[in-house]
Amino acid sequence: MSQRRANRRNVSGVLLLDKPPGITSNRALQIVKRLYRARKAGHTGSLDPLASGLLPVCLGEATKLSGFLLGADKRYWVRVRLGVRTETGDADGAVVEERPVPALERAAVEAVLARFRGEIEQIPPMYSALRHQGERLYRLARQGQEVERRPRRVTIHALALVGMEGETLEIEVHCSKGTYIRTLAEDIGEALGCGGHVAALRRTGVGPYGAEGMVTLEQVREAAEAGTDALDRLLLPMESALAAWPEIRLDADAAYYLRQGQPVLVPRAPTAGWVRLYAPDAAFLGVGEILDDGRVAPRRLVRAG
Repeated sequence: MSQRRANRRNVSGVLLLDKPPGITSNRALQIVKRLYRARKAGHTGSLDPLASGLLPVCLGEATKLSGFLLGADKRYWVRVRLGVRTETGDADGAVVEERPVPALERAAVEAVLARFRGEIEQIPPMYSALRHQGERLYRLARQGQEVERRPRRVTIHALALVGMEGETLEIEVHCSKGTYIRTLAEDIGEALGCGGHVAALRRTGVGPYGAEGMVTLEQVREAAEAGTDALDRLLLPMESALAAWPEIRLDADAAYYLRQGQPVLVPRAPTAGWVRLYAPDAAFLGVGEILDDGRVAPRRLVRAG
């Protein structure tokens, strides 16, 4: 084992990183991983380089739960620049079309936004990480190619107009996983008759996490200089990712068999769905699912410590 690898820590938890604009999510992740000297780290859904805001970073055993956050609802604040379309759908892309912006009344904008609430279809942008015949779409787009993309159904739980001035709209979005905010901005612009793109984007919520509690990269660097205790105080418990789920406290026998991968019968357990599992001493064990016969089956267990 290399000296560098030997110096890594078995640290587990969730860091609510406030990703700055101008860097990729993977770059932000690697900075955090290096500062924590963590053996394992992963994020829970990329933000475009232009975007800032909430990027939950899972360290150690918490990476086993990152998939549940990938599938969680998201919240965003968005500034939409009307009258200009770009090749990427945001301010980082080259301008491909400009159109005059009509005089807009708030009522007319609200009427358009109402059409995008609820379940809608989106055509994924060419500048996305989806694959076509094994190739990332954004790579094809950079080569000047455009391929047909199937519409995807997503849900816009809430869409609020929080400001409008001149050729700019400010909106807040609460949406399901898989929603492309760039596509939403472009489609709103088209519905208003002038096109548009994302001028600024900030993620304010992922699943159970909100903007409160976010820490900047600078704060993480300062904590790293103060030592591992200061760093670890910035972390949330890994089970915080599942805060909305019901919990089950197991007795010693049930915890033993569940750790062996066996479903167990737990009195007064929920009758269906996913649950958080805890040992008699309140140690978090992982994720379980209620089977049709009422037993609790282990689905994703974590190591203690």
